[in-house]
Amino acid sequence: MIVTIDGGVASGKSAVGRRVAEGLGLRFIDSGLMYRAITRLAAMRGIDTHDAEAITRLADSTKIRIEGERVWADGTELTEGIYDTDYADALPVVSATPGVRRALVEQQRQMGKDGVVMAGRDIGTVVFPNADHKFFLVASLDEKVRRRAAQYERRGERVDEEAMRKEVELRDRIDSERPIAPLRPADDALIIDTDHLDLEQVVDRILDHVRR
Repeated sequence: MIVTIDGGVASGKSAVGRRVAEGLGLRFIDSGLMYRAITRLAAMRGIDTHDAEAITRLADSTKIRIEGERVWADGTELTEGIYDTDYADALPVVSATPGVRRALVEQQRQMGKDGVVMAGRDIGTVVFPNADHKFFLVASLDEKVRRRAAQYERRGERVDEEAMRKEVELRDRIDSERPIAPLRPADDALIIDTDHLDLEQVVDRILDHVRR
């Protein structure tokens, strides 16, 4: 079984996907970790993320492994600091590079060959267009900022909510407007507004839908 859960920044897709995977006895993959890994690896190796050819070669030659919330690139663990704000500006650039998306989509499909719950932005539209079940999570900007701030606070990081609001708004706009694999719900996805639902309610709604 393949279950896709897409959504924008701080829509809750990773937290929800993890719990849904547990409920279904499937592996969970947060595809966003793969783009973060390539972005961080580029910074470590001094590769200009605006150099499409160089960043594509990096993605083509890098084997990524994900286990839960941990991520490795060619055997080197990159989990610590994977959400650092130092990479915030470079991440949308890397994510919008056609060669990078092609390379990582190939790996994502391999990861899901034995069944998976995968979260991302283009999983139901590009990675697994024939998935058994597709979901798209939405939330208001205020709610996304609140959730994002809570994530940073849990990691012990200082939060500037106004800067965060601009960051969340910009990232969603960039992802929605990019020419390749834009952020949008698949035509056959169930859209869930999570504003007034807690984590368990969203998970239950998805599990009920799948089991029916």
